[in-house]
Amino acid sequence: MDASALASGLFRILETGDPALAAEVVSESNHNREATVSPAACRIPGPAGTLASSAWMRYAFSDLRFPILGIAEGTDQVWVRLRMQGRHTGPFVRFREGKLDQAIPPTGRDIDFEQVHMLNIRNGQVAGHEALRDDITMLGQLGVFPPAPATVARMLAWRVSGRAARAAAEVTARAAEAAARIQEQPVAGG
Repeated sequence: MDASALASGLFRILETGDPALAAEVVSESNHNREATVSPAACRIPGPAGTLASSAWMRYAFSDLRFPILGIAEGTDQVWVRLRMQGRHTGPFVRFREGKLDQAIPPTGRDIDFEQVHMLNIRNGQVAGHEALRDDITMLGQLGVFPPAPATVARMLAWRVSGRAARAAAEVTARAAEAAARIQEQPVAGG
């Protein structure tokens, strides 16, 4: 695959959770710098972490899409400008230092905001990922920033009732299960 196809493939993995595509596109040494607010499995190097990230995002956002607006290629890097789109139909759980930081209960609202991703390419696969995301716009679309009183009240109720902790445990388990799926794939060339 050329660099543009690798970039498209990476975002197709995030949309679908396809383990075969992850094994083809993502290097075993891939490091996702952006996984710090995700479940622990998203920080696993390689295709497993990418599949975990897909499960984490798809847990919160149905109809998840990443339409690409532009791609620029360097010798061993690709820059991708895209939109993240979907509908917030599940809890969006964010973590800090591996623990529940914030759980945004489902709002049913659509998200649509821009991101720029920088991918390192090595030996024909994605070997590193960094992003500049407009998370403020996304949080605004979800009613979190600036804080909408009704959204804040729901988030507090979820935390007090234990629903936030249960959502964090559920998405953590789903991410770990998705990461484990890569082990079911045959090794390339073998």
